[in-house]
Amino acid sequence: MRIAVVSDVHANLPALDAVIEAVDAVDAWWHCGDVVDYGPHPDEVVARLRDLGARGVLGNHDAAALGSSVIEWFNPYAHAACLWTRERMAPDTRAWLEALPESAEIGGWALVHGSFRKPLEEYVEYPDEAAASMAISGARLALHGHTHVPRAWRKVGRGATDDRFSVGVPLALGGDTWFLNPGSVGQPRDHDPRAAALVLDTDAGTATLLRVTYDVARTQADIRRAGLPSVLADRLGVGR
Repeated sequence: MRIAVVSDVHANLPALDAVIEAVDAVDAWWHCGDVVDYGPHPDEVVARLRDLGARGVLGNHDAAALGSSVIEWFNPYAHAACLWTRERMAPDTRAWLEALPESAEIGGWALVHGSFRKPLEEYVEYPDEAAASMAISGARLALHGHTHVPRAWRKVGRGATDDRFSVGVPLALGGDTWFLNPGSVGQPRDHDPRAAALVLDTDAGTATLLRVTYDVARTQADIRRAGLPSVLADRLGVGR
């Protein structure tokens, strides 16, 4: 079985469409949250994922767009974008987001946006954070997002190590315990502006990181045309 995993699409339709086009035939689509906010295409992105039958979890920006008080933690640019999204989301977009759980188990994998300690809050950026989350989830195979940076955390003893992905090279999962982050489709922050996604091959026991070039200028123009903060457009060109 082949599964495409995306995260942090952030209402960037050109980036998501490029990933969909680049991924070879897959059997399922999963996502790790933050489907909307920041970007100018919330309804279109949700419609794409809905049409793909994508299953996944709620992100902090999804929750904020639905009215959660987590918006109070956002910087001024994110706060403004979230208010814009709240005002413009269609009812069916809102309903789709409202149905998302904070964590889920799908096909033997555990999914969460941030961490299993704090699903909508914690950024897993260091080995001790990854190890703690893996211990709480109890799953051998798990996925998360939130940081916008691809990571392959592998359990080692009571700790974890970052077995970094090489783009396009299948990572053999073997019998180890993993906590994988596919990076961000719509707003990468690892100084690579290309959209990121994972392809899981459950038969081969591998995870492969993809990086996909998309029409950044189109999204930037749409952000500015929508009246969203220009910094949200500028950052897409440099991947940070």
